[in-house]
Formats: sequence, structure tokens, C-alpha cells
Amino acid sequence: MSANLLALFYLISGILFILALRGLSSPETSRRGNYFGIAGMAISIIVTFLAAGNFGTGFIYVLIMLVVGGSIGAFIAFKIPMTAMPELVAGFHSLVGLAAVFVAISAFLNPEAFNLGVVGKIKLASLIEMSLGAAIGAITFSGSIIAFLKLRGIMSGAPITFKGQHLINLILGLAVILLIFYLCKSQLSSVFWSVVLISFLVGVLLIIPIGGADMPVVISMLNSYSGWAAAGIGFTLENTALIITGALVGSSGAILSYIMCKGMNRSFFNVILGGWGATDQPTNSKTQDQKPVKNGNADDAAFLMKNASSVIIVPGYGMAVAQAQHALREMVDALKKNGVKVSYAIHPVAGRMPGHMNVLLAEANVPYDEVFELEEINNDFANCDVAYVIGANDVTNPVAKSDPQSPIYGMPVLDVEKSKSVLFVKRSLSPGYAGIDNDLFYRDNTLMLFADAKKMTEEIVKSL
Repeated sequence: MSANLLALFYLISGILFILALRGLSSPETSRRGNYFGIAGMAISIIVTFLAAGNFGTGFIYVLIMLVVGGSIGAFIAFKIPMTAMPELVAGFHSLVGLAAVFVAISAFLNPEAFNLGVVGKIKLASLIEMSLGAAIGAITFSGSIIAFLKLRGIMSGAPITFKGQHLINLILGLAVILLIFYLCKSQLSSVFWSVVLISFLVGVLLIIPIGGADMPVVISMLNSYSGWAAAGIGFTLENTALIITGALVGSSGAILSYIMCKGMNRSFFNVILGGWGATDQPTNSKTQDQKPVKNGNADDAAFLMKNASSVIIVPGYGMAVAQAQHALREMVDALKKNGVKVSYAIHPVAGRMPGHMNVLLAEANVPYDEVFELEEINNDFANCDVAYVIGANDVTNPVAKSDPQSPIYGMPVLDVEKSKSVLFVKRSLSPGYAGIDNDLFYRDNTLMLFADAKKMTEEIVKSL
């Protein structure tokens, strides 16, 4: 395949990737966006094979690996529940980072195969690119593994901190930069391996101090890291498609991380530098026991909602765990038949990753025009008769506006407490992912519905 034709196909795939990102920016066009992304990736893979022009034994091995890897990916995609999607994304990010490290190692050990020179005399630009790709890839890999362990519950979701942590991170970061500089002068293999090993350590130390409340930001941040790692290796391989794809993923992930930090009132640089200033507030169970709460049942909830003129649904991670989105859709349909106006309020970080709630509601065929983001619907709570909170916690906690000592202080939350009545579906009074008590449980206008989200919603449907 000629160089001009190769460049043309890579340009087409790049345009398709841009259209994919554009489509994924909205639930209405997300399916089309996925199709664009699939088409772009298919073109990139096929054209890369044709450009290689080597269909010997090596090609057979690569094809076998593609089939094996693709089969594993397809199996996981079909089997994985939506509740496990965040840790799945973290796991996939780790693989992208590890792939970047492996390619960098291959290029350093055998530069002739990549037309980068010979061992000990690798082109300076290529050496810088592969070093950066290896460092960012290693950070992405180990950081994503820690994120996976935290999200899976294998490791505590609370911030893990120790004295002098940020100073150590700073020293290690500077060490990586200085070693890359020295590697470019000496091209010693020991220096290259030091860069990789220290970068693995940096990835661990960057993510362990980040608490559960900031995990959605971490997911998008690691997504950005994986993109920059891929772009760096794209320069090493002189592959235009990889450079374009990596740059798109890296920049869009960084922008998403910034938007989410803004939505949570977090400092973008604090989060990407490893949770600088992260705090955690333990739950005070005694305080919970002393505060009175009002308990209700499905009949109470059905009566309140049936006689309301407007109801706002606030979904959260508890809804995802219970897989209650379909039962929720049935409940909303029953309310609509009674002339009740129903809307859905989505917080930017509801769930464990960006768009988690939107995907669940789309799975239950909830109309897109009934789903509103925080900025669009927050003022409506003051005129709302009933707010039905199903599994959400931290994103509805009023202490974010009133308690400067709270770890979520300053984070924009849904003004659920302003509704005339609040129905809060939860298994217990346990704290949310941020590890703090929710003051909304004890408000006079809140009725607690202690039950599994799906079971309670189904009982409300029967009562309606």
C-alpha cells in the first residue's frame, strides 16, 4: 500500500474517531457514536496489516492473538453487569498502559525492527518518545490496578496516606524526568529499566491517597493517561492512527476530568497529583443511632406519589446494584397514568463513573427528554411535591453546603431537601462512598424506605 493511500485511510479513521467522540457526548447519539468508533478502529487495523505487507508466520501469530483477545473481550462485555463497569474500565486502562510499556521495551531492545537505529545509537527523538510512552504507560498500568482494587472492594476505598507522601511523589516524578534526560545521553539499559520501575511505583502512590468520592474523576483521569501513553508509542512506531487516537483519548479524558472536578468542587491538579489534601471523615455510628428517622413502607410511598403533581427521581449506585432501573420505569409509567409529571435528576458523579446512571436509564428505555443534569433541574426541587431518591447518597447530602469540615464540602449536590417530601430508598443508614453520614436521612420531610431498591420499587408499583 502506498504512503499516500495509507495516510488517507488513517485520516478517514481519525475523522471517524472524532465523530465517535461527538456522538458519545449525548445519550441520544451514543449508539451512533459507538458505530463510528468501531468503523474507525476496523479501518485502522486492516490498513495497518496491509501496510506491513508481511503475511508470513508472524502474521498468523498476530491473527491468533487478535482472535483470542477479541473473544475474551466479547465474553467479558456480554457477561459484565453494569455495576462492575467502572472496575472493568479501570482494568482495560491498565491493559492499554501495559501495552505501551511492552512496545517501548521492544523498541528499546530491538530498535532495528522499528527503523529507530541500532542498540546504543537510537535516534534521540525516538528515545524521548519511547521513554515518555513507557513512563506514562507504567503509571497508567499500576494506577489503574489500584483503582480496580478500590472499586472492586478488594482494597479500602478510603484515602491511604502517610507522612511525606507528596514529597516522595515529587522526588520520584523528578527522578523519572532526570533519568529520561540521562537515558538520552547514555542509552544505558539499566537507566531505561529504572524509568519503567519507578513509573510503576509512581502510579501506585498517585492513586492510593485518592478517596472513594473522587473515584469517578480517577477513572476519567486514567483514561486520559492511557491516551497519552498510546500517542507517545504512536510516535515511536510512526503510526499516524495511533497518534491521532491517543491524542483524542488523552485530550478528551483530560477535559472530562476537569469538568468533573468542577462539578465536584475539586482542584483538578490536586486530583491528578494524587489527591493532594485528601481527607476522610469516619462515620459516627452513635450519632446515627441518636438521631430520629421516619420509617415508611411501599403503601406510604405510593400514596404520596399518586397524590403529587410532580415527582423527581434521583438514581444512584444503589439502583445499579439492585438492577432496579426496569422496575423504576414501571413505577414511572404507573405515575404518568395518574397524571403525575415525572423527571429524572442526574448528578455528574452519580454511580462510579461518568454517565453510569444515564446508561442504566437508557437500558430501561427511559425517554431522554425526561432526564436532566444537575444544573438543569436543581431549581425544580423547590417546587417539587416528592423526590424519590433510589440508592443515591453523597450527591444528595446537604452537609456539602453547610459543613466546612466535611470531605465533600463545596461539592455541588442535588437540592433534594427542598422538596415537600423526600422518599429515600436505602438498605440502612450506612454512609455513602465518601464515608460520611447523610444529614438528609434525619430531615422532617424525609421518609426512609429501608429495603432493596428493586424490591421496594416493585412493591410501590403493586400499591399504585
